[in-house]
Amino acid sequence: MDTTRLSARFCAAALCAFIVFDSLPRARSQTQSPIPAHFAALAETIEVDPAAPSHPFPHYWEQMFGSGRAILSLRDSYRRDLREVKHATGFEYVRFHAIFHDELGLYDEDSTGKPIYNFSYVDQVYDGLLANGVRPFVELSFMPKKLAAQQDQHVFWYHPIVSPPKDWAKWSDLISHFAQHLVDRYGIDEVSHWYFEVWNEPNLDFWTGEPKEQTYYQLYDSAARALKAVNLRLRVGGPATAQAAWVGRFIGHCAESRVPLDFVSTHAYANDTPEDIFGTTEPIPRTQMICRAARKIHDQVLSSPRPDLPIIWSEYNASYKNEPDVTDSVFMGPWLADTIRQCDGLADMMSYWTFSDVFEEQGVVKQPLYGGYGLMAEGGIPKPSFNAFKLLHRLGKRRIAEDSPSALVTRRDNNTLEMAIWNLFLPEERGAPKTVTIVVKGFTGRHHALISRVDSTHGSWLSAYDAMGQPVSPTRKQIDELRHAAQLPPPEVQYFQNGKLTVLLPPQGLALIEMH
Repeated sequence: MDTTRLSARFCAAALCAFIVFDSLPRARSQTQSPIPAHFAALAETIEVDPAAPSHPFPHYWEQMFGSGRAILSLRDSYRRDLREVKHATGFEYVRFHAIFHDELGLYDEDSTGKPIYNFSYVDQVYDGLLANGVRPFVELSFMPKKLAAQQDQHVFWYHPIVSPPKDWAKWSDLISHFAQHLVDRYGIDEVSHWYFEVWNEPNLDFWTGEPKEQTYYQLYDSAARALKAVNLRLRVGGPATAQAAWVGRFIGHCAESRVPLDFVSTHAYANDTPEDIFGTTEPIPRTQMICRAARKIHDQVLSSPRPDLPIIWSEYNASYKNEPDVTDSVFMGPWLADTIRQCDGLADMMSYWTFSDVFEEQGVVKQPLYGGYGLMAEGGIPKPSFNAFKLLHRLGKRRIAEDSPSALVTRRDNNTLEMAIWNLFLPEERGAPKTVTIVVKGFTGRHHALISRVDSTHGSWLSAYDAMGQPVSPTRKQIDELRHAAQLPPPEVQYFQNGKLTVLLPPQGLALIEMH
């Protein structure tokens, strides 16, 4: 996302009632010091009934990922990371900014002002995605220099222009030529599976039209009608806002003006403020913000003139800032699992921002760990968040009812039970270990479980990096060592005793349990 939510956006500290904590901050590496004697281990018993009611559990959290801007997709490092994440999650779509940026050379004008189109780099971008089994979620942004009404540059390192067009007919013509070229090159049967999202976060400093909302509607209306004029099967949506903004009014506008709308999209980050998302001062912790926002949008759509619209969160993460103790840490495992639990049924797709730290909104990456948004650090090193996605990918496609706030129980197509459990604390807190006793109804005789983990000693290279002295520019040998340290170890095998299984989770631990 977008690092320029700026100083107006920060999260007040908040606490969940079930969390045990002390005031000592955790080390950046997330390596836990010994738990003080006064900390009693937490304990939870989870009863699993394989015959309990269940419902479809599509993997909405791993169907799409965000990434650095369009031209970065031409890099070998980007494509290697994309393949790694594709292999781990099977994701289908990728979203990025700036397909219209001048560095791709798409738009020019001759001496008379007539548009000139060049799709050479655009074709290489989309060819590369499709060759790796991923389709584009096309964000229609930003404004080409020669089409911009003003040279309003965003503060990102690559300085995209965020102005309205100088000529609305030429904006519509750009969208028409762009869409027609894609249909001609890839065929409507392919491109009809893509999504076209108009702009990015127009309610922030990514759009300088005034008044913001009304001029964005003009931008959207022109683009949506131009796309549908090329082919009615093309899917278009918006408003792609930050902070879960505008969605209800935007649907109302499209319904009243009869503007095409196939999905709604918006963004939220777990350290967004309650004031920005809800207009209140109610303390909402980082562990609840995303899905409170998801509930808000779900309810707005349900009560709108278009209650059937798909809801796509085209950006979300635990932080929009660079916070190594958050996005680079083992906190992301239980945070992600708990977010999936809470948001079940509230969205059709949620796009984690981003799959890779091949990313330059703030300039060239300076070191492997800086709080980047990606699952893969510089040098193709998987972060704990990558391994969390890898484990959670193994969850089944039906969710079985359970009462625990720290578990997901699912059934795979072969009837195997796959269960995720976690021990979640806010990043600034030191947690206590938790003993989880799993009781499976109907388990008699000999049963066993395969237990895979992500925590400070499983699937995390942070301790190894600390032991190296946190080199800013690791050698190739050190990168290989860090990649090795990041690998998930083989699963543990434990046996049920009288239908019970006991698992000890460290603070910020995530475990995936396959039951046989």
